[in-house]
Amino acid sequence: MTSEIATRDDQQAVAVQQAPPAPTSELMEWVESARQANLVAQSLANTSFAGAYRGKPDEITAAILTGQELGLQPMTALKSIDVIQGQPALRAHAMRAIVQAQGHQLELVESDDSHCVMRGRRKGAETWQEVHWDIPRAQRMGLLGKDQWKKQPKTMLVARATGELCRLIASDALHGLPYAAEEVDGYVHGEIAPPKPRLSVAAITTQAPSVAATPAAALADTADQQESAEDGVWDADAVEDSTDWPDAAQPGGAA
Repeated sequence: MTSEIATRDDQQAVAVQQAPPAPTSELMEWVESARQANLVAQSLANTSFAGAYRGKPDEITAAILTGQELGLQPMTALKSIDVIQGQPALRAHAMRAIVQAQGHQLELVESDDSHCVMRGRRKGAETWQEVHWDIPRAQRMGLLGKDQWKKQPKTMLVARATGELCRLIASDALHGLPYAAEEVDGYVHGEIAPPKPRLSVAAITTQAPSVAATPAAALADTADQQESAEDGVWDADAVEDSTDWPDAAQPGGAA
């Protein structure tokens, strides 16, 4: 009898060891938060407040959950987190707000179109950390050819200094989003930047039709158009029909 009981106890112990671990209460709470965030996202997806996330409830859900981890309310998260060419990033002003909300200090010392100096210190620290960004530094990194650097160099210098300084003094406050949106290649006015279209093989290899290869009928139509033009009348339909544009080189089409 004793051996049977011992065997049964051993089998139960093995079963307990092989059973998958029960979800932690923290994970269950996160799952419930995700469910609630998705309900909010469904309500916001078709509104103007969704901005670049409009019509994308799954993206809104992810933004809300990410913002929650950063201490941002749902609507604030939508206006603070951009997804640029597949990479989520905080806008510079949101990054400053998060770091300052944690009790760390940031100060803009100098700023103009040619340079920016910012300093900051961690909560409770005595020593200030200083960051310098200027046009020569941006030029060495190949940034000056970008549209936003041409239009608003002062803003972009401040954004670069913000990202570097926040990572330096409070990287733990950023929770996996260490880069400002303005630092990510493809940033356009805080909106999602569409990926650059890839040049097709057809666009590279296809050449415009030469006059020698133009059918006789097309030449006749062209002659008619010239006569009409001399008379002060231009047949737009005839122009469309007379030119055999290749698919990759249609007027207004992708090059």
